[in-house]
Amino acid sequence: MADPLHQFKIEKLVELPDVTLPLIGKVDLAITNSHLAMTVAFAVVVGFMMLVTSRPQVVPGRLQLVGEQLFGMIDNLTDSIIGHEGRTYFPFVFSVFTFILAMNFLGLVNIPGVFAFFTATSQIAVTATFAALTILLVLIIGFAKHGLGFFKLFVPSGVPWVLLPVIILIEFVSFLLRPVTLTLRLFGNMMGGHVALKVFAGFVGVAALGAIGWLGVMVAPLSFAMVTALTALEFLVAFLQAFVFAVLTCIYLNDVVNLGHGH
Repeated sequence: MADPLHQFKIEKLVELPDVTLPLIGKVDLAITNSHLAMTVAFAVVVGFMMLVTSRPQVVPGRLQLVGEQLFGMIDNLTDSIIGHEGRTYFPFVFSVFTFILAMNFLGLVNIPGVFAFFTATSQIAVTATFAALTILLVLIIGFAKHGLGFFKLFVPSGVPWVLLPVIILIEFVSFLLRPVTLTLRLFGNMMGGHVALKVFAGFVGVAALGAIGWLGVMVAPLSFAMVTALTALEFLVAFLQAFVFAVLTCIYLNDVVNLGHGH
């Protein structure tokens, strides 16, 4: 339990028979702690939105106010970045934002010695899936709206002909790196913060058990203060990383929705 990386281990909770799919091969259908965390996050998002929208009040209560603030924040985000077509892509951006936010916050639920939610966004496979879905949507919209004109995305206007081949190459490589940066930013921030929390929490435990003698008198309170501060910071990071993912999604969508002109 002292291993700071133990919290990221995928563990099977319910064994299920394997299935063999064409072109893919054998697939393990066992329910894991990662599956459970994502399922609970999905249920929390759906349940929250149902509660918010089931009985809307003219004077909103606390729950409705939170829902309206989240809705308005992402609505303003899509409108300000994408423009008049932002509402079209609002459902996707809002769904990604709320799902990532729920998984990030659930990963901070930890009752020592009793239960701790798995942080699904600390798994690179999960963040890579969100990144792949985002870039796939960008490609579909780009080709659907502009056909082969989509490739104008890699040809900025006003560039001298001499520099054009180099600029095209840079823009193309930059586009290919978008899913990588989306994946690693969310994964790295969530994993790094949780590792730091575990390390300082370990210092508290070691000091409390007297393993470092009289030094524990100084180490324990300092480590506990760091754990408290890092926990508060992790809640902020959990929100910011979901918001940053939504912002970048809007920026990438804007590139193809408003290709070649502003909004």
